[in-house]
Amino acid sequence: MVTGATGGLGFEIALALAQGCADVIVAARNESRGREAAAAIREVAPHSLVRFEKLDLADLASVTAFARRLRSAGRPLDLLVNNAGVMALPKRHVTAEGFEMQFATNYLGHFALTGLLLPLLRMSRDPRVVQTGSLMHRMGKIQFDNLHGEHGYHPWEAYAQSKLASLVFAQELQRRSKANGWNLLSNAAHPGYARTGLFANGLGSRSSVALLSRSLGWPFSQSAANGARPALYAAVSPGAQPGEYYGPGGFFELRGPVALARLSAEAQDDGVARRLWEVSVQLTGVHWPVREVREPVNGNAT
Repeated sequence: MVTGATGGLGFEIALALAQGCADVIVAARNESRGREAAAAIREVAPHSLVRFEKLDLADLASVTAFARRLRSAGRPLDLLVNNAGVMALPKRHVTAEGFEMQFATNYLGHFALTGLLLPLLRMSRDPRVVQTGSLMHRMGKIQFDNLHGEHGYHPWEAYAQSKLASLVFAQELQRRSKANGWNLLSNAAHPGYARTGLFANGLGSRSSVALLSRSLGWPFSQSAANGARPALYAAVSPGAQPGEYYGPGGFFELRGPVALARLSAEAQDDGVARRLWEVSVQLTGVHWPVREVREPVNGNAT
């Protein structure tokens, strides 16, 4: 399953998986675009079962209903790619639950979704969960006293925090999987500077940042298909390791072949991870079957 698979990275990830004969769920909030994306994938991957399922990650009721539908079918889930996201919304928006929109869509909804789908993931022989990160996570800080921008909102700070939270989640999910025998492989990947619709979905296609990106960014960017390669490596490669972070290996990790990417110190902070997990459980009401046993990622204490 790939969230946010109606275009950009998500579409390319879902397309490549289907071309590899995987059955794919295109999960997105826009029904018309979702059905169009699923149909387009089926056209070039006719031997795979590809379907659309409506999912709004900014709405916990939608996340719960989505997970209930999948659990009722009882089919194992081999791979979950938590890809959907919005970027740098100019004004602060909150969800029905009062969560800041970027934090809710990019991170908190995926936290709840993964927890609710854990029974299906555990039915698989070798399940994987992949988070889509961003170079911007290095600029982020988890502001526990201002998670939802209620004491001051800045578009880029909120975006960076949401992507940092996703990477903290990837690390902590691997720790807890190992401690509890869930058999999950949790890792993450970022696309570098990929040409997608993320600017249009956030700041808007006519914003100064989006215009500057289109005019000056071409030499440093890569296509959405190339940007999807690190996530695909994390998702299916036998060489992908638990708790690792992948991205382009070229100039400043903006483009190039898949390589290990650099995680910020806070993304690997065990104390931040534990606190964020506890806060996320409280906010979402999704309780995981977890014991408080601290396990290192890849054999290295964090």
